[in-house]
Amino acid sequence: MLPLSCSFDFCYRSLFGKIKKLLVNWLSFSTLKSRYSFSKMRTVSKPRVAVVLVLLISVVLLFMLIVSTAVDYSEGRSMGSSQPVSKGGKSTLFGPHRKLLRRSLAVDEPDRIWGDKCTKADIVINQGATAPLPSGIPTYTVEIMNVCVTGCDISGIHFYCGWFSSARLINPKIFKRILYNDCLVNDGKPLVNGGTLSFQYANTFLYPLSVSSVVCS
Repeated sequence: MLPLSCSFDFCYRSLFGKIKKLLVNWLSFSTLKSRYSFSKMRTVSKPRVAVVLVLLISVVLLFMLIVSTAVDYSEGRSMGSSQPVSKGGKSTLFGPHRKLLRRSLAVDEPDRIWGDKCTKADIVINQGATAPLPSGIPTYTVEIMNVCVTGCDISGIHFYCGWFSSARLINPKIFKRILYNDCLVNDGKPLVNGGTLSFQYANTFLYPLSVSSVVCS
C-alpha cells in the first residue's frame, strides 16, 4: 500500500516498481506453465510415436513375408509344370511344352487316309540359287527327298512345273517335262525311303515346283 501523503515522484516510482514486479512474476509463471505443458506433451507423445513405429515396421515385415511366399509358390509351379513324368518307360511332358510337342508332330507327320502308306507330303522339294553360267544365266539346284515316315519307297512322282525348260542339259532319267505343267521324277521309278535326287537347271527365273501325284511302292 502507498502512504496517503507522498510526493509525486516517490509515489510514481513506487507504483511503477510494483507494476514491474507484477509483470515479472506473471511472465515467470507463464514461462513455467508453458514449459510444464511442453514437457508433459513430449512425455505423453513419446510412447505414442514408439507404438506407431512398431506397428509400421510390423506391417512392412508382414507384407514382405507374404510377397516372398507368393513368389516362391509361383516359381515352384512354373518349374513343376514342365517336368516330365515317367510312365511305363515313356515320358509325358506337361504344361506349355506339350502344345509345342503336338505342333512339331503335326508338322513331321502329314495327314493320311486310313491304310495309306504315303502321301504327296512325303516328297520334299528344296531349291535355291547357285552360281550363274558363264553367259550370265542364273542357275538353280533342286533336291528331291523321300521322307516317308512309314519307311516306304515312292514311285510315279509327278510335279507341277509349268513350261519348265533349262539352258543347261538335265538328265531326263532324273527329271523331264512330259506335258505342260507335268514333269516326271526319276523316270517314274521308285525313290527309296530316305533317298535324294538332285539336278541343276538354268533359266532367267526360278520355277515353282510342287508334287502333283505319287505312287506308294
